[in-house]
Amino acid sequence: MVKSVPYHPFLIEQLKDPVYAAGYLALFLNEQEEGDLDIGIFSSALKDVFEALGEPNMSKDEAKLHLEKLDVLLSQNGMATIYALANWLKVLGLKLTVAVDAGDEEISANIVELAEVGNV
Repeated sequence: MVKSVPYHPFLIEQLKDPVYAAGYLALFLNEQEEGDLDIGIFSSALKDVFEALGEPNMSKDEAKLHLEKLDVLLSQNGMATIYALANWLKVLGLKLTVAVDAGDEEISANIVELAEVGNV
């Protein structure tokens, strides 16, 4: 009989690859484009990425503060939220980018980066 692997530890191991983590978050943001983004699920995804990329590189106090910042920024509205999220992700080695919407065709954000947020 094949043994199953617990999902959460497997996911965290996969998310340790920043490229995988970026794609994982992009999937949730694509849901937003379709009007289906659940902020609770997106928050959970961000916390998973944090567990994989940020937590191992921070003290317990730093990690706690960084997660508290996430809760605050996700409760905000408006333009400041975008910049706050960009800065939050930057600590994890990730960034927000804007790419061309090609409809059914996919254009990689790695190929077409039109704007970067929070990399001042």
